[in-house]
Amino acid sequence: MPWHESVVELIGDTPLVRLRRVSEGLAPTIVAKLESFNPGGSAKDRIALRMILDAETRGLLAPGGTIVEPTSGNTGVGLALVAQERGYRCVFTCPDKVSTDKIALLRAYGAEVEVCPAAVPIDHPRSYRSTAARLAAEIPGAFSPNQYANPANPQSHYHTTGPEIWTQTEGRITHFVAGVGTGGSISGTGRFLKDVSDGRVAIVGADPEGSVYSGGEGRPYVVEGVGQPSIPASYDPEAVDRILAVTDRDSIATTRRLAREEGILTGGSGGMAVAAALALARELGPGDLVVVLVPDNGRGYLSKVFNDEWTERFGFTDATGEGLRVRDLLDRPGRSRPLLYVDPRERVAGAVKLMREQGLSHLLVASAKAPVRLPEVLGALTEADLAERLGEGRISPDDEVGHHMSVPLPPVGDGQRVADAVAVLRDAGAAVVVTAGLPRAVITADDILALLA
Repeated sequence: MPWHESVVELIGDTPLVRLRRVSEGLAPTIVAKLESFNPGGSAKDRIALRMILDAETRGLLAPGGTIVEPTSGNTGVGLALVAQERGYRCVFTCPDKVSTDKIALLRAYGAEVEVCPAAVPIDHPRSYRSTAARLAAEIPGAFSPNQYANPANPQSHYHTTGPEIWTQTEGRITHFVAGVGTGGSISGTGRFLKDVSDGRVAIVGADPEGSVYSGGEGRPYVVEGVGQPSIPASYDPEAVDRILAVTDRDSIATTRRLAREEGILTGGSGGMAVAAALALARELGPGDLVVVLVPDNGRGYLSKVFNDEWTERFGFTDATGEGLRVRDLLDRPGRSRPLLYVDPRERVAGAVKLMREQGLSHLLVASAKAPVRLPEVLGALTEADLAERLGEGRISPDDEVGHHMSVPLPPVGDGQRVADAVAVLRDAGAAVVVTAGLPRAVITADDILALLA
């Protein structure tokens, strides 16, 4: 009878679907490899199975053992799914920028999850990778697959994803596009396609702006599960012909278009890959066949990318309805207040002098160089709070700013209605105006009064 012994047997053999509406007006044929058809909902099922089987073969994982891995969600789901079938415990670490949906999903599969701060250096003791390394050393019988350096990661795609695409396209594929995270999918798939086509197939990576693959410095970005602050061992640069940087705005806009125009629910990394494929397609002709890897489904992103309130608050979409917008506060004549930052090591006296010279009631604290990303904003100095602390003798002019800053100001999107921003200002006194995830200005109630006047 046509049944399978477990869902693990369903991993792989995912379908190709032509993208018709989002590619309208473009010459080449663009098809999506839908990895959401894997039982765990993503391409990471492939590497999870191969890494666990490889560890068993090499004696690194024994019955009753524990799998410890830093993961943004999808790898964890794949590992938990395979581990459940083979009798292992799972402990995962996640950066705090990962959606609550993803964390809940990992726990639903029986995994234990520890959430770590995302805005710390990769080698910081509290980073999600450092925490995973510590737990792997502390837990008896623990095994860390380490998808970032495990050869089984790209090998899984060399032996499955690449051959599937070649067979499904009958060898007609001319370009392969995939987001670059650990680098395993593009390296393994790309290497196979180059080998089987004698180098004819072009391999193109999609990367978030700020990530190192496209020449960034590892700065924060909004899209989850792709990009890196440093090049991992699982990435083979020789297998990739070109990297295209994609903005958070384009990634999220394309992700939402895929759901509404193609019926394909995926995450921001899938939207990023398709956005790169569309940009590439503008350079190609009708004889080209572009295959783009859509790595997962969108179930882990409902509270973010597909939540209008979230996209409006971070300046990716405009609020509906009539009325003045927050951007109207910034575009009014006569407003020239700059967006300034102070380093947390700056002295309080210097920060106060800057605030008085520029006429600022609020000053953001960040150690990163411009343009500062929202996650890099560490806190804020407020005129009223500083005056109170100085007057009571709880702070010295020679103290470092970082010891006395308040929590970061709340964000409001530049396309939100002023009426909605008023509620934020009422509670916090000020807010950071955000355009496509990037800070643009600090506003207070004075800005609203000036606009009305």
